[in-house]
Amino acid sequence: MPQPDASTPARQPWLHELSILVDGNATVLADRSGDVLPGTAQGLYVDDRRVLHTLRLEVSGEQPSPVAERASGAVGHYASAARALGNPGPDPTVEVARTRTLSSTGGRCLTEVVAVTSRADAPVTAVLRLVVAGDGRDIAAVKSGHLAGTDTTPEIDGATVVLADEWHRTTVSLDGSQPAKVEALPDGTAALTAEVVVAPGATESVALTVRTERVAASAFDADAGADAVPWSEVVVTAGDHRLGATVRAGLDDLQHLLLRDPEHPSDVFTAAGSPWYLTLFGRDSLWAARLLLPFGTKVAAGTLRTLARRQGRTTDPLTGEAPGKIPHELRRHVLRDANTGMTLPQVYYGTVDATALWVCLLAEARAWGLPDAEVADLLPALRAAVAWLTGDGQPDGDGVLKYVDESGTGLANQGWKDSGDSIRGRDGVVATAPIALVEAQAYAVEALRAAAGLLRALGEPDEEAAPADAAADRLESTLRERFWVDTDAGHHLAIALDGGGRAVDGLASNMGHVLGTGALTADEARQVATTLTGPELLDAFGVRTFGTGNGGFNPIGYHTGSIWTHDTAIAATGLAREGLTDEAVAVGRTLLASAEAFGYRWPELYSGVPFAGAPTPYPASCRPQAWSAASAAALVSVALGLRPDAPARTLRLSPARPAPFGPMRVEGLRFLGGRVDLEVDASGEVTVLAAPEGVTVEVG
Repeated sequence: MPQPDASTPARQPWLHELSILVDGNATVLADRSGDVLPGTAQGLYVDDRRVLHTLRLEVSGEQPSPVAERASGAVGHYASAARALGNPGPDPTVEVARTRTLSSTGGRCLTEVVAVTSRADAPVTAVLRLVVAGDGRDIAAVKSGHLAGTDTTPEIDGATVVLADEWHRTTVSLDGSQPAKVEALPDGTAALTAEVVVAPGATESVALTVRTERVAASAFDADAGADAVPWSEVVVTAGDHRLGATVRAGLDDLQHLLLRDPEHPSDVFTAAGSPWYLTLFGRDSLWAARLLLPFGTKVAAGTLRTLARRQGRTTDPLTGEAPGKIPHELRRHVLRDANTGMTLPQVYYGTVDATALWVCLLAEARAWGLPDAEVADLLPALRAAVAWLTGDGQPDGDGVLKYVDESGTGLANQGWKDSGDSIRGRDGVVATAPIALVEAQAYAVEALRAAAGLLRALGEPDEEAAPADAAADRLESTLRERFWVDTDAGHHLAIALDGGGRAVDGLASNMGHVLGTGALTADEARQVATTLTGPELLDAFGVRTFGTGNGGFNPIGYHTGSIWTHDTAIAATGLAREGLTDEAVAVGRTLLASAEAFGYRWPELYSGVPFAGAPTPYPASCRPQAWSAASAAALVSVALGLRPDAPARTLRLSPARPAPFGPMRVEGLRFLGGRVDLEVDASGEVTVLAAPEGVTVEVG
């Protein structure tokens, strides 16, 4: 890719056509051929640094012709043909297959097996040459569109190429039946060359190994945690084959997005997404863990504890820290956006909703079977979170949670729609700060009531729990009195209140997050459901972030009309919690349609406007993204109507009838630490195949 000249503004690189693998703190972005090409955003990144920006394969002096590519989790497969070799004629007779795997086992970062298979009439000699180079570029610079760094000078150590920068030392070696030739080239790259002789009908291969070790510590050296969860036992099959494929692909990606807390490696959480957000994000990691609860509480527990260790202790306008506040993100290095001037510290607290979501996850994890002893250990963090929700989060005493960036270099918007133009009125005018988001109020209502319930359940005095209940009642009343508006779109919830306390009356998906929180009456929930599933917000592939009639609507705008996978999943689960099963199923079906269109690997966001019958990628989307991948679990939850109650040792189901995805078998649900297997027939009748001893599965 040619570099722009100095007069061209730097542009964020696009990812939608890349092959992406991930394993914890490592990710590789490659061309669909499998090559990693210089002058682009492609590369092998470890700890947010690009240790390789070139990994190019030549076969007997030519790049093999790409044929097919498949990528999921940490493994990628690339098929091509060496058209210069073998029999003459139009049919390829020499195949080249590359199998690439990211792994933290044995100090390895990347392994790649290059296999040459010949169908030719006579033996074929193939010269395999792999060219490598690195630059140690910070991923934040790459994301800003500043793609070129200073190349690392390769050193040759016997049969190994060594690339060293200030953070990592990377070694590259090539193993085969014959010794490899290793050389540094005049252009600053290095080449590893091996020769294979392939008999007719045979296959010969070589193996490339890339090992990366840290030579300096960053602020958050989180390692991969893929081996921490037993999701391999989760199997979902259904009459609609797309459901099982979506769950399988989502869990594969999620397993390889897992990271370990450097302070307590037994605690794991999901990184937000590859490549830009391969670290802990409060809101993203909390939602991913919450959606995944039907498959176990381990990720939830690790996420809760990792965030609690970094809960705010003091007040700092630069970082957004406040006592009791849950952080927004943890970075290995200070993040600097050279284009916008945004600068975020390594621990940044610019989020209005993560604190409430932390409390909600704690309560819901207990309902799924997180032991009371583990919940009790987190009571100090719970009390601090409640204090923030009722104190610093409501800074001017008007009874609502709101935010404003006091640093001038942080996020202007601090809900999940955090782009600068995302909070708009029906006329498209961008709201002024400080801003009080409708979903943040609803999360807080749910969190405060959940906190009161947890305190009582764990034997704490009622005088400690009662103020949280009272605060939830006040906030619910405020939401009812100040957030409902009437526009040409009907009677609906506003997206927010602006700096003057006025309702920002844009028609937006935020209202979907209010469903299921307990902040709405049954009539209000039905009104939200009608609006959310109406033609302005719901299309064939999900819920739009903005209604089509809203000022500023753009179906491929980041938060101004695009579809976000997790946003649609949250709306579906909220509808199901409200007992609005038909609407929940309708939204869930749109999710499944989009999953198929993206090969069962949902991106972060996309346009729902059909192009040749399919949604259009948002080109810069992370893929995989944790809360997108976890949305697969939401489809199972909606179909089964799951209602856990661990204290009563009862798992309640209210399955959709008829079964929305046809007959379904779900193996590997986890409740109270044990396994639950179920079958659901086409009519929605449930057969329990397995459940922990002493557990009751009730079907309503």
